[in-house]
Amino acid sequence: LPVWMLLQPRDYINGLQLFVGLILLYAAIFISTPDIVAPAINTNLPMSAPSIVPLLFVTIACGAISGFHGLVATGTTSKQIDKEEDTRFVGYFGALGEGMLALGAILAATAGFATLGDWQAVYQNFGDGSIGAFIDGGATILSNGVGIDMVLSQTMLTVMAALFAGTTMDTGVRLQRYIFQEFGEFYNLPILNKGSVATFLAVGTCLLLAFGAGGIDGAGGMIIWPLFGTTNQLMAALTLMVVTVILLRKGKPVWYTLAPLCFLLVMTLLALLIQLKTFYDEGNWLLIIMDIVILIASVLVTFESFSVLRREWSTYKGKKTS
Repeated sequence: LPVWMLLQPRDYINGLQLFVGLILLYAAIFISTPDIVAPAINTNLPMSAPSIVPLLFVTIACGAISGFHGLVATGTTSKQIDKEEDTRFVGYFGALGEGMLALGAILAATAGFATLGDWQAVYQNFGDGSIGAFIDGGATILSNGVGIDMVLSQTMLTVMAALFAGTTMDTGVRLQRYIFQEFGEFYNLPILNKGSVATFLAVGTCLLLAFGAGGIDGAGGMIIWPLFGTTNQLMAALTLMVVTVILLRKGKPVWYTLAPLCFLLVMTLLALLIQLKTFYDEGNWLLIIMDIVILIASVLVTFESFSVLRREWSTYKGKKTS
């Protein structure tokens, strides 16, 4: 369906619901001022927990920097902006909203428990807690802060999580269709340029992953979920590389994009290597193969990034000298 028929009105309504949820959550936090029961540094780690470096830097994702948002900005956001000047407001305000959500999620998962023992009971193993900790912890804060019934609070936060999942899924499938069409243009395959063919391939691959790999319950996406963090940050590094090249061509300072670019590439490569060993120990050959493919892509992106930057830097220095 066209963007104006589904994505725009649905995202507009969802956006209002999310803003209301965040306002209520932050109001409850300021009113009740809950204590953060989780330790600042957890020394009682489960055996399955990996090192905080690079884990921390590939799980923050959207709350700090996200390659997926780089795709969204070029694939859908850019097609809905009235004029170029609006991108600053949309981009910065959107990033601020993501950061506020990330902070709210952290507070819900660390201050939404009555005692440290309650928190430890939830986080007994690496990967425990997840969305349930956000919903239950946030509901406790809402109930204590603004007096909303516990069940209603849980329902509100569950709806918030579902809204994010729905909008992400819709946007992701649209972006996948665009990518198939760009493949057709780049590799001179006219059949992929047809919207119906590209849409069929985008939806078909999603169904194949969901039900082909996941069975009748459609949980196939969770099989490759462990690789999301690293692939997301790899795309973030690629986005920073594109921005850095643009800044170089405009003769602008580039260090504030080049520094995080280098940092992200190092953390992503390190995380992929650590995950590769973990998948090998578990005998998970699907993720091993995918990890190797992504690792090769990461190395290629790294070489390509610095090759382009070196060429643009030489051009920039030549113009500056002349």
